[in-house]
Amino acid sequence: MDTTPNNKKKFLFIYLKTGGGHLAPAKSLAGYIKNHHNDEVDVLLVDGFQKTGTFARSIVEDGYRLLQSRFKWFYELIYAFHKIRIISKISAYLVSLNMKKYLEEIIMAEKPEQIVLFHFFAIDPVYKILKKLNLKIEVTTVVTDPYIAPPLWFLNKNQNFILFSQELKNYCIKKGISRDNIKVFNFVLDERYSKIASKEEVINFKKKLGFQKEKVLLILGGGDGIPNGIRILKSVLNIKENFEVAVVCGKNKEFYEEANKIVLREKLKHVKIYGFVDFIYELINISDVVISKCGASTFMELLISGKIQIVNSYLWEQEKGNVDFLINNNLGFYEKKVDKLQVILNQMFTDDWILTEYKKNIAAFNFENGTAEVASYLLNSGNYNG
Repeated sequence: MDTTPNNKKKFLFIYLKTGGGHLAPAKSLAGYIKNHHNDEVDVLLVDGFQKTGTFARSIVEDGYRLLQSRFKWFYELIYAFHKIRIISKISAYLVSLNMKKYLEEIIMAEKPEQIVLFHFFAIDPVYKILKKLNLKIEVTTVVTDPYIAPPLWFLNKNQNFILFSQELKNYCIKKGISRDNIKVFNFVLDERYSKIASKEEVINFKKKLGFQKEKVLLILGGGDGIPNGIRILKSVLNIKENFEVAVVCGKNKEFYEEANKIVLREKLKHVKIYGFVDFIYELINISDVVISKCGASTFMELLISGKIQIVNSYLWEQEKGNVDFLINNNLGFYEKKVDKLQVILNQMFTDDWILTEYKKNIAAFNFENGTAEVASYLLNSGNYNG
């Protein structure tokens, strides 16, 4: 391969901002390629809605976040209806109308050697654009849900898929997708998650962030914080065990302000409240137990870091596979009743055997970051032999 600057390959990574689960893998792969293969490839991250009108964009992006955080039952109802193929096809078509012109402009201007799709709504417009322009560009679809994925990913059965579990591969084969079109890798995460932080690094992280006690509980949601965050915090504060608490509220200002009021009013020196932060890696590594949602990226970041998860909320059916994986393999807990969280935490923080056994179970899986091998596969244009 000629790797001089003027002969670098160009990849387009196309995503939408409907939750962090689509953008995070795209950024992780792009960052890895930039750090290790910058002389071979330029990666352009493309928001498919970059030039979409404000109204249409807000319906898809803001509507997605609002339904997940405030009207979960309605989001799950919509998900269920989209298991009907004709409804999925109509949705994919309507959304594509708001992306197609911009994506066609980008593809024509950049003339990439490869396009990698990180969102199911990008599939239909990209394939139609390539057919219209008679372009022979390799396209790979990265299905960002590891165990159970929305049917919208698989409307086009002739794609080249990257999946993150054997379970989802088996599902795809049953649905008529050729096994030759499927590659399975470990989940794609930020390169920092390629190794577990050492004891010395954890000590330094604690000093840097101002934590002093041996045990730390992390309450962690996505960008919009964790559902029922204030109720969870109040429940945790009823526990008298000797541990510190870190709460990440994300961009949820209401949660952040109310949590800070509680800390100030109760004069809680063992609780730290954060908004949207760029040091989640450090917070995860200093924690022993994490109360969380079960979105794919956070779910895998915690497992690869060897942390025990207590899931309080998840999205049916999309995140159900993640929860089932935790429970069926004794890697974590699911407890939807906030008042019962303190019972589980009391047991875990008073009985070191429970912490030790669950950590052993996680370690036995030997979870690895798939970013390097997925990057290698893409760089070799589908001829990866790993």
